[in-house]
Amino acid sequence: MLYTETPEIFNPKFEAVGCFVEYEGKIILLLRQDHKRQPNTYWIPGGGIEHWETSDQAIQREVFEETGLMLDDIKYFKKTYVKYPNYDYIYHIYHKKLEEKPKIIINPEEHKEYVWKTPKEALQENFIQDLDVCIRMFYNLL
Repeated sequence: MLYTETPEIFNPKFEAVGCFVEYEGKIILLLRQDHKRQPNTYWIPGGGIEHWETSDQAIQREVFEETGLMLDDIKYFKKTYVKYPNYDYIYHIYHKKLEEKPKIIINPEEHKEYVWKTPKEALQENFIQDLDVCIRMFYNLL
């Protein structure tokens, strides 16, 4: 479950980042490989923050690793708190609106494919746990 305020009994094991990369009203969704946690689900570019980097550095690195895009001026949106039955973590949400359609290069070790969907269309996909909450929160689709 995703929270916007620190929940009671919260013990984060790590911090992660995710970015809504948007072009002409559509966001990129990446389909996770079979061997990944929550396989065959869509999610936005992102991942864990390494111990040596800030969340801003992590989002640039993760977007590049997962899409091949070198982006600057990625906007910070919100810090959230995620509680799963076996672990808790902090999740930082970012956004980047693109002016030109980019060439996407996915890492086949991590993802099977990518798609561009409007936020409303994205809500119809099979996605990683709590991504729907993030989409609704960021795009005011409550």
